[in-house]
Amino acid sequence: MKPVKVLAVSAMLGSALVLGACNGNTDGEGKKESTEQTGESDKQMQGNIQVDGSSTVYPIMEAVSEEYMMEQPDVKVTVGFSGTGGGFEKFIAGETQMSNASRPIKDEEKASLEEKKIDFTEFKLAFDGLSIVVNKDNDWVDHLTIEELQKMWVDTGKPKKWSDIRKGWPDEEIKLYSPGTDSGTYDYFNEVILEEKQIDKAATLSEDDNVLVQGVTGDKNAIGYFGYAYYAENKDKLKVVPVDGGEGPVEPTNETIESGKYSPLSRPLFTYVANKAVADEESVYDYMKFTLENAGAMAEEVGYVKLPDEEYDKQLETLEGLKK
Repeated sequence: MKPVKVLAVSAMLGSALVLGACNGNTDGEGKKESTEQTGESDKQMQGNIQVDGSSTVYPIMEAVSEEYMMEQPDVKVTVGFSGTGGGFEKFIAGETQMSNASRPIKDEEKASLEEKKIDFTEFKLAFDGLSIVVNKDNDWVDHLTIEELQKMWVDTGKPKKWSDIRKGWPDEEIKLYSPGTDSGTYDYFNEVILEEKQIDKAATLSEDDNVLVQGVTGDKNAIGYFGYAYYAENKDKLKVVPVDGGEGPVEPTNETIESGKYSPLSRPLFTYVANKAVADEESVYDYMKFTLENAGAMAEEVGYVKLPDEEYDKQLETLEGLKK
Protein backbone atom coordinates (compact mmCIF):
# COMPACT_ATOMS: atom_id res chain seq x y z
CA MET A 1 0.00 0.00 0.00
CA LYS A 2 1.36 3.41 -0.92
CA PRO A 3 2.11 5.90 1.89
CA VAL A 4 -0.56 8.50 2.57
CA LYS A 5 1.10 11.63 1.23
CA VAL A 6 -1.46 13.90 2.87
CA LEU A 7 -0.32 12.72 6.29
CA ALA A 8 3.32 13.20 5.42
CA VAL A 9 2.68 16.74 4.16
CA SER A 10 0.66 17.54 7.29
CA ALA A 11 3.50 16.28 9.45
CA MET A 12 6.02 18.43 7.55
CA LEU A 13 3.81 21.51 7.85
CA GLY A 14 3.30 20.84 11.55
CA SER A 15 7.06 20.60 12.11
CA ALA A 16 7.64 23.80 10.19
CA LEU A 17 5.08 25.67 12.31
CA VAL A 18 6.65 24.42 15.54
CA LEU A 19 10.13 25.45 14.42
CA GLY A 20 8.91 28.81 13.20
CA ALA A 21 7.21 29.55 16.49
CA CYS A 22 10.28 28.53 18.47
CA ASN A 23 12.65 30.62 16.33
CA GLY A 24 10.48 33.65 17.08
CA ASN A 25 11.37 33.36 20.80
CA THR A 26 14.88 34.71 21.39
CA ASP A 27 15.30 34.06 25.12
CA GLY A 28 17.26 31.11 26.47
CA GLU A 29 14.21 29.38 27.89
CA GLY A 30 12.58 29.43 24.49
CA LYS A 31 15.65 27.86 22.89
CA LYS A 32 15.71 25.16 25.55
CA GLU A 33 12.01 24.44 24.98
CA SER A 34 12.60 24.26 21.24
CA THR A 35 15.42 21.77 21.70
CA GLU A 36 13.30 19.61 23.99
CA GLN A 37 10.34 19.61 21.60
CA THR A 38 12.52 18.80 18.61
CA GLY A 39 14.23 16.00 20.52
CA GLU A 40 10.90 14.54 21.55
CA SER A 41 9.48 14.62 18.01
CA ASP A 42 12.66 13.13 16.52
CA LYS A 43 12.98 10.38 19.13
CA GLN A 44 13.51 6.98 17.57
CA MET A 45 11.70 4.05 19.15
CA GLN A 46 12.76 0.44 19.37
CA GLY A 47 10.54 -2.52 19.89
CA ASN A 48 8.65 -5.51 18.56
CA ILE A 49 4.85 -5.21 18.46
CA GLN A 50 2.62 -8.20 17.79
CA VAL A 51 -0.95 -7.59 16.59
CA ASP A 52 -3.47 -10.22 15.48
CA GLY A 53 -7.19 -10.74 15.08
CA SER A 54 -9.92 -9.67 12.68
CA SER A 55 -9.32 -9.94 8.94
CA THR A 56 -11.86 -7.12 8.58
CA VAL A 57 -9.73 -4.76 10.69
CA TYR A 58 -6.50 -6.01 9.07
CA PRO A 59 -6.46 -3.51 6.14
CA ILE A 60 -6.61 -0.56 8.56
CA MET A 61 -3.85 -1.87 10.81
CA GLU A 62 -1.71 -2.93 7.86
CA ALA A 63 -1.88 0.63 6.49
CA VAL A 64 -1.18 2.15 9.91
CA SER A 65 1.79 -0.19 10.45
CA GLU A 66 3.37 0.59 7.09
CA GLU A 67 3.16 4.32 7.81
CA TYR A 68 4.42 3.93 11.37
CA MET A 69 7.43 1.82 10.42
CA MET A 70 8.45 4.46 7.87
CA GLU A 71 8.66 6.93 10.78
CA GLN A 72 10.06 4.43 13.27
CA PRO A 73 12.14 1.91 11.30
CA ASP A 74 13.56 0.31 14.47
CA VAL A 75 10.11 -0.81 15.59
CA LYS A 76 8.88 -4.01 13.97
CA VAL A 77 5.09 -4.27 13.85
CA THR A 78 3.69 -7.66 12.81
CA VAL A 79 -0.03 -7.76 11.98
CA GLY A 80 -1.80 -11.10 11.55
CA PHE A 81 -5.40 -11.96 10.67
CA SER A 82 -6.38 -15.21 12.34
CA GLY A 83 -9.93 -13.94 12.91
CA THR A 84 -11.41 -12.10 15.88
CA GLY A 85 -11.73 -15.26 17.98
CA GLY A 86 -8.28 -16.51 16.99
CA GLY A 87 -6.81 -13.11 17.80
CA PHE A 88 -8.33 -13.11 21.28
CA GLU A 89 -6.88 -16.58 21.90
CA LYS A 90 -3.39 -15.21 21.22
CA PHE A 91 -4.11 -12.10 23.30
CA ILE A 92 -5.21 -14.25 26.24
CA ALA A 93 -2.08 -16.40 25.85
CA GLY A 94 0.08 -13.27 26.08
CA GLU A 95 1.41 -13.71 22.54
CA THR A 96 0.24 -10.28 21.35
CA GLN A 97 0.02 -6.78 22.81
CA MET A 98 -3.00 -5.84 20.68
CA SER A 99 -6.00 -7.74 19.32
CA ASN A 100 -8.17 -6.50 16.44
CA ALA A 101 -11.88 -7.34 16.50
CA SER A 102 -14.94 -6.84 14.32
CA ARG A 103 -17.23 -7.46 17.30
CA PRO A 104 -17.11 -6.55 20.99
CA ILE A 105 -15.19 -8.90 23.27
CA LYS A 106 -17.28 -11.77 24.66
CA ASP A 107 -17.87 -12.35 28.38
CA GLU A 108 -15.95 -15.63 28.30
CA GLU A 109 -12.97 -13.91 26.67
CA LYS A 110 -13.07 -11.20 29.36
CA ALA A 111 -13.12 -13.92 32.03
CA SER A 112 -10.09 -15.66 30.50
CA LEU A 113 -8.15 -12.38 30.43
CA GLU A 114 -9.10 -11.69 34.04
CA GLU A 115 -7.91 -15.17 35.00
CA LYS A 116 -4.54 -14.43 33.33
CA LYS A 117 -4.48 -11.02 35.08
CA ILE A 118 -4.37 -9.18 31.77
CA ASP A 119 -6.06 -5.79 32.02
CA PHE A 120 -7.10 -4.33 28.67
CA THR A 121 -8.72 -1.32 27.07
CA GLU A 122 -11.09 -1.27 24.08
CA PHE A 123 -10.58 1.33 21.35
CA LYS A 124 -12.87 1.94 18.38
CA LEU A 125 -11.13 2.48 15.04
CA ALA A 126 -13.85 2.96 12.39
CA PHE A 127 -17.28 1.88 11.15
CA ASP A 128 -17.90 -1.02 8.78
CA GLY A 129 -20.91 -2.09 6.76
CA LEU A 130 -21.00 -5.85 6.39
CA SER A 131 -21.58 -6.25 2.65
CA ILE A 132 -23.63 -8.93 0.87
CA VAL A 133 -22.18 -9.59 -2.58
CA VAL A 134 -23.03 -11.68 -5.64
CA ASN A 135 -21.35 -12.42 -8.94
CA LYS A 136 -21.25 -9.60 -11.51
CA ASP A 137 -23.25 -11.74 -13.93
CA ASN A 138 -26.09 -12.17 -11.45
CA ASP A 139 -28.84 -10.10 -13.10
CA TRP A 140 -31.80 -11.26 -10.98
CA VAL A 141 -31.00 -10.14 -7.41
CA ASP A 142 -31.96 -6.48 -6.91
CA HIS A 143 -32.15 -6.63 -3.11
CA LEU A 144 -32.65 -9.08 -0.26
CA THR A 145 -34.73 -8.88 2.90
CA ILE A 146 -33.55 -10.17 6.29
CA GLU A 147 -36.09 -13.01 5.99
CA GLU A 148 -34.70 -14.00 2.57
CA LEU A 149 -31.15 -13.95 3.92
CA GLN A 150 -32.22 -16.24 6.76
CA LYS A 151 -33.97 -18.58 4.34
CA MET A 152 -30.85 -18.67 2.21
CA TRP A 153 -28.21 -19.16 4.93
CA VAL A 154 -29.83 -21.14 7.77
CA ASP A 155 -29.14 -24.86 7.50
CA THR A 156 -32.09 -27.05 6.49
CA GLY A 157 -30.17 -30.20 5.63
CA LYS A 158 -30.75 -29.87 1.88
CA PRO A 159 -29.43 -27.69 -0.96
CA LYS A 160 -31.25 -24.46 -1.77
CA LYS A 161 -31.96 -22.98 -5.17
CA TRP A 162 -32.44 -19.34 -6.07
CA SER A 163 -36.02 -20.18 -7.01
CA ASP A 164 -36.60 -21.30 -3.39
CA ILE A 165 -35.84 -17.77 -2.20
CA ARG A 166 -38.01 -15.78 -4.57
CA LYS A 167 -40.41 -16.85 -7.30
CA GLY A 168 -39.04 -16.23 -10.79
CA TRP A 169 -35.39 -16.56 -9.83
CA PRO A 170 -33.25 -19.29 -11.54
CA ASP A 171 -33.72 -22.95 -10.73
CA GLU A 172 -30.01 -23.16 -9.86
CA GLU A 173 -28.31 -24.18 -6.61
CA ILE A 174 -26.98 -21.29 -4.50
CA LYS A 175 -23.26 -21.43 -3.63
CA LEU A 176 -22.63 -19.82 -0.24
CA TYR A 177 -19.34 -18.19 0.88
CA SER A 178 -18.89 -17.10 4.49
CA PRO A 179 -16.11 -16.00 6.85
CA GLY A 180 -14.94 -18.78 9.16
CA THR A 181 -16.23 -19.44 12.66
CA ASP A 182 -13.25 -17.64 14.27
CA SER A 183 -14.26 -14.46 12.47
CA GLY A 184 -16.09 -11.62 14.23
CA THR A 185 -17.87 -11.03 10.92
CA TYR A 186 -19.26 -14.56 11.10
CA ASP A 187 -20.35 -13.95 14.71
CA TYR A 188 -22.05 -10.68 13.77
CA PHE A 189 -23.88 -12.16 10.77
CA ASN A 190 -24.90 -15.16 12.85
CA GLU A 191 -26.32 -12.90 15.55
CA VAL A 192 -28.17 -10.22 13.57
CA ILE A 193 -29.21 -12.22 10.48
CA LEU A 194 -29.33 -15.91 11.42
CA GLU A 195 -30.41 -15.26 15.04
CA GLU A 196 -27.85 -17.81 16.30
CA LYS A 197 -29.17 -20.63 14.10
CA GLN A 198 -26.82 -23.08 12.37
CA ILE A 199 -25.30 -21.77 9.13
CA ASP A 200 -25.82 -23.95 6.06
CA LYS A 201 -23.34 -26.84 6.23
CA ALA A 202 -22.76 -26.58 2.48
CA ALA A 203 -21.31 -23.05 2.83
CA THR A 204 -17.62 -22.57 2.07
CA LEU A 205 -15.97 -20.97 5.14
CA SER A 206 -12.65 -19.14 5.19
CA GLU A 207 -10.85 -16.75 7.56
CA ASP A 208 -9.26 -15.14 4.48
CA ASP A 209 -11.71 -12.72 2.86
CA ASN A 210 -9.75 -12.87 -0.39
CA VAL A 211 -10.77 -16.54 -0.70
CA LEU A 212 -14.40 -15.46 -0.41
CA VAL A 213 -13.94 -12.79 -3.07
CA GLN A 214 -12.43 -15.36 -5.42
CA GLY A 215 -15.26 -17.81 -4.73
CA VAL A 216 -18.01 -15.31 -5.55
CA THR A 217 -16.26 -13.92 -8.63
CA GLY A 218 -15.78 -17.45 -9.95
CA ASP A 219 -19.41 -18.65 -9.83
CA LYS A 220 -22.52 -16.95 -11.27
CA ASN A 221 -24.70 -18.60 -8.61
CA ALA A 222 -22.53 -17.59 -5.65
CA ILE A 223 -23.30 -15.21 -2.80
CA GLY A 224 -21.06 -14.17 0.10
CA TYR A 225 -20.49 -11.53 2.74
CA PHE A 226 -17.55 -9.70 4.32
CA GLY A 227 -16.42 -6.23 5.41
CA TYR A 228 -17.12 -3.16 3.30
CA ALA A 229 -13.43 -2.58 2.49
CA TYR A 230 -13.15 -5.91 0.69
CA TYR A 231 -16.16 -5.04 -1.43
CA ALA A 232 -14.80 -1.54 -2.14
CA GLU A 233 -11.47 -3.03 -3.21
CA ASN A 234 -13.19 -5.50 -5.56
CA LYS A 235 -16.27 -3.57 -6.69
CA ASP A 236 -15.20 -3.84 -10.34
CA LYS A 237 -15.78 -7.62 -10.20
CA LEU A 238 -18.54 -7.93 -7.57
CA LYS A 239 -22.13 -6.73 -7.29
CA VAL A 240 -23.25 -5.47 -3.88
CA VAL A 241 -26.78 -6.34 -2.77
CA PRO A 242 -28.95 -3.69 -1.05
CA VAL A 243 -30.49 -5.04 2.16
CA ASP A 244 -34.02 -4.31 3.33
CA GLY A 245 -33.93 -4.18 7.12
CA GLY A 246 -37.60 -3.16 7.29
CA GLU A 247 -37.56 0.32 5.79
CA GLY A 248 -36.75 -0.47 2.18
CA PRO A 249 -33.56 -1.62 0.41
CA VAL A 250 -30.36 0.24 1.41
CA GLU A 251 -26.95 -0.13 -0.23
CA PRO A 252 -23.83 0.13 1.94
CA THR A 253 -22.04 3.45 1.35
CA ASN A 254 -19.95 5.71 3.57
CA GLU A 255 -23.04 7.81 4.26
CA THR A 256 -25.47 4.96 5.03
CA ILE A 257 -22.92 3.17 7.21
CA GLU A 258 -21.99 6.23 9.27
CA SER A 259 -25.62 7.28 9.73
CA GLY A 260 -26.73 3.75 10.69
CA LYS A 261 -29.28 3.73 7.86
CA TYR A 262 -27.63 0.58 6.54
CA SER A 263 -29.24 -1.49 9.27
CA PRO A 264 -28.69 -3.99 10.80
CA LEU A 265 -25.33 -4.54 9.12
CA SER A 266 -23.48 -1.36 10.18
CA ARG A 267 -21.04 -1.96 13.04
CA PRO A 268 -17.95 -0.51 14.74
CA LEU A 269 -14.46 -2.02 14.43
CA PHE A 270 -12.14 -2.34 17.44
CA THR A 271 -8.67 -2.98 18.68
CA TYR A 272 -7.96 -4.15 22.24
CA VAL A 273 -4.70 -3.23 23.96
CA ALA A 274 -2.99 -4.77 26.98
CA ASN A 275 -2.70 -1.97 29.56
CA LYS A 276 0.63 -3.25 30.90
CA ALA A 277 2.14 -3.15 27.41
CA VAL A 278 1.14 0.51 27.04
CA ALA A 279 2.60 1.39 30.46
CA ASP A 280 5.82 -0.65 30.14
CA GLU A 281 6.69 -0.52 26.44
CA GLU A 282 7.14 2.97 25.04
CA SER A 283 6.87 1.70 21.47
CA VAL A 284 3.41 0.19 22.14
CA TYR A 285 2.15 3.48 23.58
CA ASP A 286 3.65 5.42 20.66
CA TYR A 287 2.23 3.02 18.07
CA MET A 288 -1.24 3.11 19.63
CA LYS A 289 -1.11 6.92 19.75
CA PHE A 290 -0.14 6.97 16.06
CA THR A 291 -3.00 4.55 15.32
CA LEU A 292 -5.63 6.75 16.94
CA GLU A 293 -4.24 9.89 15.29
CA ASN A 294 -4.34 8.30 11.84
CA ALA A 295 -7.02 5.59 11.97
CA GLY A 296 -9.68 7.86 10.44
CA ALA A 297 -7.64 8.69 7.36
CA MET A 298 -6.39 5.11 6.99
CA ALA A 299 -9.90 3.69 7.40
CA GLU A 300 -11.23 5.95 4.64
CA GLU A 301 -8.31 5.05 2.37
CA VAL A 302 -8.88 1.29 2.63
CA GLY A 303 -12.66 1.55 2.30
CA TYR A 304 -14.15 1.95 5.78
CA VAL A 305 -15.78 4.94 7.47
CA LYS A 306 -13.99 7.07 10.05
CA LEU A 307 -15.38 7.98 13.46
CA PRO A 308 -16.16 11.61 14.37
CA ASP A 309 -12.90 13.42 15.24
CA GLU A 310 -14.01 14.01 18.83
CA GLU A 311 -14.19 10.24 19.40
CA TYR A 312 -10.54 9.83 18.43
CA ASP A 313 -9.61 12.78 20.67
CA LYS A 314 -11.45 11.26 23.63
CA GLN A 315 -9.71 7.92 23.09
CA LEU A 316 -6.31 9.63 22.95
CA GLU A 317 -7.04 10.97 26.44
CA THR A 318 -7.89 7.44 27.57
CA LEU A 319 -4.61 6.16 26.13
CA GLU A 320 -2.65 8.90 27.89
CA GLY A 321 -4.21 7.80 31.17
CA LEU A 322 -2.89 4.23 30.66
CA LYS A 323 0.68 5.48 30.40
CA LYS A 324 0.67 7.00 33.89
